[in-house]
Amino acid sequence: MKTKPDLSLSTLININFGFFGVQIAYALQSANISRIFATLGADPHNLSYFWILPPLMGMVVQPLVGYFSDKTWTRLGRRIPYLLVGAAVAVLVMCMLPNSGSFGLTVAAAMTFGLISLMFLDTSINMAMQPFKMMVGDMVNEKQKTKAFSIQSFLCNAGSLVGYLFPIIFTWIGIKNIAPAGEVPDSVKWAFYVGAAILIGCVVYTIAKVKEYPPAQMAEFSEAAKEENKKIAVETGKTDKNYGLKVFFQVGLVQFFCWAAFMYMWTYTNGTIADTVWQSPDPASKGYQDAGDWVGVVFAVQAIGSMAWALVLPMFKSNKLAYALSLVIGGIGFIMVPYCTNQYALFVPYFLIGFAWAAMLAMPFTFVTNAFEGNPRMGTYLGLFNCTICLPQIVAAALGGVTLKAVNSVQGNMLILAGVFLVIGAACVFIISEKRKAAKGA
Repeated sequence: MKTKPDLSLSTLININFGFFGVQIAYALQSANISRIFATLGADPHNLSYFWILPPLMGMVVQPLVGYFSDKTWTRLGRRIPYLLVGAAVAVLVMCMLPNSGSFGLTVAAAMTFGLISLMFLDTSINMAMQPFKMMVGDMVNEKQKTKAFSIQSFLCNAGSLVGYLFPIIFTWIGIKNIAPAGEVPDSVKWAFYVGAAILIGCVVYTIAKVKEYPPAQMAEFSEAAKEENKKIAVETGKTDKNYGLKVFFQVGLVQFFCWAAFMYMWTYTNGTIADTVWQSPDPASKGYQDAGDWVGVVFAVQAIGSMAWALVLPMFKSNKLAYALSLVIGGIGFIMVPYCTNQYALFVPYFLIGFAWAAMLAMPFTFVTNAFEGNPRMGTYLGLFNCTICLPQIVAAALGGVTLKAVNSVQGNMLILAGVFLVIGAACVFIISEKRKAAKGA
């Protein structure tokens, strides 16, 4: 019975390459949303509420993409059509969002326009992002899954590096980093424009290079995986029919603490370093906008840390140890941030935070796709698994204002709380079940 073959390194890269462009868009959103809405006039205690919309759209969009793409077979494949549509919409919206304050609208109208743009941007990014995870699940065998998702993590963070640095790079080359009150600086606008162009180019490259397996071949792989799972069950004496769902929820518990932590990083890094390094809490001040540019720099350092750690992750013999250690190191980084009063000292904690991010991008999907190997509805399960990413962000964002008040309205304290969350998540890693062959890394 036919099993999935080992794929060449170049094929694994091609499958994931478009993720580089998608992540540029995601990085621009992550690093600049708080800055954009603060510039439009949002109160710091309300900033977290603007972050509810992106994960909410992810909870809706990604399960639908998974469900319908499981049933879609076209000349382009079954995942790629959704990738193409998502990327095309993302490009259009990336040109609209940073202009929310440029149309002479009232503050309320500008924020409404920005929220609608953000909704479409996150919908399209989610639609473009999910097919990459599904293609790895469809096309890569269990032996190469960790390597494939580590490559995806590497390219993801390379894209993040570019997206995070764009605003400050454009400032360095002379594009204005200040604007009239209520308007987003040109440096941010051009970052979004160029990011959009790179996004569509990377996606077109993946579409041109990757040919998904046809239905008949996928059916053969599915049957082979089922036979292998039966063999393992006989050899180990374990016949857990709910194994896939068990792993789904076990990994989901870890995800809850991880993604709540990163939601607070995205929301409160700008305000934290504006306070601790620039002493400029006023969003209209030059210091606050300079801090906004530096957010891109420290997030880029995080991406470098993630890229480096993504190369190390496949070397671990234990996936659980790799996952837990990465989260603990990232948690230490978060706790260090509020104590760094020099902008360059921030490089150390954000480099460490990158270790956690690399693991979060690779390890959960390794566990879950291995658990559902051979299941014809893998895309649906991966889409639903995205809820373990989105739900904690929604909860963290909804409670962000209340939590900020509880920690004396000091935004840096929110990053310390994020560090505690990652350590709790690391402890939860050890409850995850693994199949015998996955545990051995065979």
